[in-house]
Amino acid sequence: MDQSCDRTRNSLSQSPTPPLVGVETGPASEFTGKYMVLLRDGEMKEGLQAIKRVASLTSVCVAADYEGAAVRMDEAGKAEVFVLDKLGVAVVSADPPQLRRLQSAAAEGGAILAVEPERIMYAIEPARDRLAILDYLRGYRDAVNRLYDSLTGVPGEAEKELGALTAFTDNAEFTWGVQATRVNQSRFSGRGVRVAVLDTGFDLDHPDFVGRPVVSHSFVHVQTIEDVHDHGTHCIGTALGAQQLAGGVRRYGCAFGGDIYVGKVLSNQGSGADSAILAGINWAITNSCRVISMSLGARVQPGGAFSSIYENVAQRALTSNPGALIIAAAGNDSNRPIVIAPVSRPANCPSILAVAALDSNLGIARFSNGGINPNGGGVDVAGQGVSVFSSVPDSFPAWDQPGGPGRPWPPRYHTISGTSMATPHVAGIAAMWLEARGAGTTAQGLWQLLTGSAVRLLLPSRDVGAGLVQGPV
Repeated sequence: MDQSCDRTRNSLSQSPTPPLVGVETGPASEFTGKYMVLLRDGEMKEGLQAIKRVASLTSVCVAADYEGAAVRMDEAGKAEVFVLDKLGVAVVSADPPQLRRLQSAAAEGGAILAVEPERIMYAIEPARDRLAILDYLRGYRDAVNRLYDSLTGVPGEAEKELGALTAFTDNAEFTWGVQATRVNQSRFSGRGVRVAVLDTGFDLDHPDFVGRPVVSHSFVHVQTIEDVHDHGTHCIGTALGAQQLAGGVRRYGCAFGGDIYVGKVLSNQGSGADSAILAGINWAITNSCRVISMSLGARVQPGGAFSSIYENVAQRALTSNPGALIIAAAGNDSNRPIVIAPVSRPANCPSILAVAALDSNLGIARFSNGGINPNGGGVDVAGQGVSVFSSVPDSFPAWDQPGGPGRPWPPRYHTISGTSMATPHVAGIAAMWLEARGAGTTAQGLWQLLTGSAVRLLLPSRDVGAGLVQGPV
């Protein structure tokens, strides 16, 4: 049975007791009470010895001791030191004196390079209730326009305005995102490329994925891979959904030939600790996944710096053999045009491909974060992130599927908005480019393919980076 991290953390004597993941109780809930320690590349053994010597920590759990790095996170959570060998990172329990000694060792420049507090991160999604109301109103407007047309034979004013502005719409065959990225025109499917989606899990019984092999592991304590939240299944559908669907459902997926790897790193409540997310990245690299999609993050303050731990992890992933590209959501904290929030953690790392969200007019989504921090935190590319149709679990609540006149959603599908939805578009297209250019393409080369082939937009690079991602044709 899949296991995961024990979310109850040892508290520092000077701090409140960290809560269970998924229970947000204020600023203290952003930290777990543990610490991430970055070790010098190629010096894992020396770094572990230094941690033991400096901090007097003896209980160790090593990811490499588990087949395929599928760690039992209940065991990892009980250990004083949890070692992620592919990343060169250890997560440690340390009291204040032990922490000070670790920080002093990092300052000396030996095998220990940096120490950061472990944080909680979240599934990145905007307030769905507001978007649902907008969808309902659009549906109502469309119904009125159709009635007007049938009575007068003249297009309604609202419909003419919409037609003038809308560049792409869902049709009977494809979602607007599949059309806008040329995925529907591509002869490539990402065949043979392993794509890891690190999120809230996956609905293994979804009919659109019957017969598709799925490699999965839960890094959430006492929770199975099953997606009770919906976020993970929606993202996997966009990245890796089927080419032809039963029942006349439009195609919504990109790399239908890609190999599906699902790491549940966020709980059923949509949150998870750094140790679970890093364990998922370590697992993906161990299993030779070339693309790692992460629609998760945490807010960053204006002027805030990126995490040196995640930056080094991303650099090491890029240069690993065969190389893995980490793609992450830029975040949904903006309220444009009034407020533009900085790119979220960890997408704000220079070596992680940060994805912004566009609407169907190819305008920047009102919630999409921007590259406003001078020290890292830029947007690299943009993808479809508004009213994105994709798969959801059977357990998805009916009350959250309002539809509106003429816009009913069939069971096990839903339309959601967010940079979370833009990110798997880019991940699926990355797999398609790898198939097109061959397995010998480096992760750095894949980055250049995605940014170099993007369609330039009449929008600031601060908001959309190189532009709208495009599939190979």
